[in-house]
Parts: sequence; C-alpha cells; structure tokens
Amino acid sequence: QVQLVESGGGLVQAGGSLGLSCAASGRSFSTYAMGWFRQAPGKEREFVAAISWSGGNTYYADSVKGRFTLSRDNAKNTVYLQMNSLKPEDTAVYYCAAGPAHRLVVLTRPTQYDYWGQGTQVTVSS
Repeated sequence: QVQLVESGGGLVQAGGSLGLSCAASGRSFSTYAMGWFRQAPGKEREFVAAISWSGGNTYYADSVKGRFTLSRDNAKNTVYLQMNSLKPEDTAVYYCAAGPAHRLVVLTRPTQYDYWGQGTQVTVSS
C-alpha cells in the first residue's frame, strides 16, 4: 500500500513558475513508477509527465515538454514537478500517481497506476 500527498499548488500569473511535490508513504516507493496527471473542469484527466522508478527515464506530454521537469528522490520518498512558463491552459487539479513497473519503464495511462493522491489545484491567471 502506498499513500500519496501532493503539495505546492496555488495561484500564479501566466509566465510564472510553481513546484509541486508528491510525498509517498508505505512500502516499496522506490520500486514504483510515478506520474502526474491533471484534470480541468469539464475535461477528462490527462497525462502530464512520468518517471521510472530508477529515475533514469522521463516522459512528458507534448503540451508541457520543455516547460515542466519531473524528478524524484527515492531517499526522501518524494517526486517533484517543476513547472515553468505556465499558461492559463495549465490550470487544473494536478494528481500524482504510483504504479508498479520495471525500473526503466514509464507509465502514461491512468489505468496503469494503482495509487493516487488527492490532488492539488493549480490556477494560472492571464
């Protein structure tokens, strides 16, 4: 069992930056692939970024590539999503998720993840 708690959301102007954290508790965090998804009002949950449990591989949605950076610190059971050059269309509730995978594999579909956090709101004003 893995429990996930996101933090770091808030309100920022377009062009600004925010850093999200996802702290995990429970067993075997370091062997779980991690990901971030987001959901805007009236829209489906969409993939944002993913990282393998080794930390060696990352993958980003085209909409955030070059602006967001995902990293993890297995010693601290935490993953970090640094978001730069934010746009109003980045406004959403952001969720982190954990799923079992091979050490080099990234997971991009929600159904591949077993555990989810409660979400944190990110609002980007124009």
